[in-house]
Amino acid sequence: MHLIQFETDSRTRAVGIVSGDEIKELNVYLTTRELALEAIRKGKKIAELVSELGTGKAHSYQALLDEGRVLPPLDHPDPAHCIIAGTGLTHTGSAASRSKMHQTATTAVEADLNDSMKMFKWGVEGGKPADGKPGVQAEWFYKGDGSTVVRPGEDLPVPQYAQDMGEEPEVVGLYVIGDDGLPYRVGFAVGNEATDHVMEKQNYLYLAHAKLRHSSFGPELRLGDLPAHVEGVVRIRRNAEVIWEKSFPTGEDNMSHSIANLEYHHFKYDQFHRPGYVHVQFLGTSVASFGDGIATEEGDIFEIEIPEFGKPLINAIRRTSTRFTIGAVASL
Repeated sequence: MHLIQFETDSRTRAVGIVSGDEIKELNVYLTTRELALEAIRKGKKIAELVSELGTGKAHSYQALLDEGRVLPPLDHPDPAHCIIAGTGLTHTGSAASRSKMHQTATTAVEADLNDSMKMFKWGVEGGKPADGKPGVQAEWFYKGDGSTVVRPGEDLPVPQYAQDMGEEPEVVGLYVIGDDGLPYRVGFAVGNEATDHVMEKQNYLYLAHAKLRHSSFGPELRLGDLPAHVEGVVRIRRNAEVIWEKSFPTGEDNMSHSIANLEYHHFKYDQFHRPGYVHVQFLGTSVASFGDGIATEEGDIFEIEIPEFGKPLINAIRRTSTRFTIGAVASL
């Protein structure tokens, strides 16, 4: 079962069930978050609760997309209560391009490995523990709160100080925190964890800065577990022409960490157990156009598609100005 969130003709919110070219509007609940919290309280799966609630009006899926009325499939009414984060070096194909950026060796034992390759090696060796215990932790980063998420079809803002805006096609884990303070996985979606790769390349310690960019995910939320192997396609269009395209595998068969291990190392922190909060966790990628020498330009359109997740995620990029300048902090 796939769900979306959207705006109705009267611009009120709604949750919809994807049914081919139609979206069937869910009865009772207006947001995925409210639906998920009610499922937790009743001890039911979301799909079970949806079946009980039934649906009302049907909408044209394509019309909702064309009119920009499709929202991210999970959000919070207060964006500050939505945590956007991600993990890196989690896929078996992800280390090579990163290694090109950061050629710094440290220990004599691993003198031929830079920091990125060492972390990737640790993940391969200990990211999927078989005994049910926590494995090695992956690279982790914070991307912002819910205010940095743009809806499917909306432009990704590129701030004035940014040196680049490159795509990172990923699967996203979507979670809510129940009344009991425990995390519950709502499902998965296609995501674009857009990053400033030029800034990151200068020094790996700039990764935290490079990740503080807008992102997007959706349009559909796929309930249930992530298949062990899925393969998607990411492309960049410029003036209607495809200038770059590449397939990317994901799912645990293609990852150096298990989903459970990535979830443990995110939710082990007590501050991430606040009831009602939403968490969006980008789970890593293995490809990026930057690694193939592509420099994005304003107006470029990113398209990310995984057949098992329904409609593709499409966003263009646009340059924006910043209102904050050096010296603008006032003394009180």
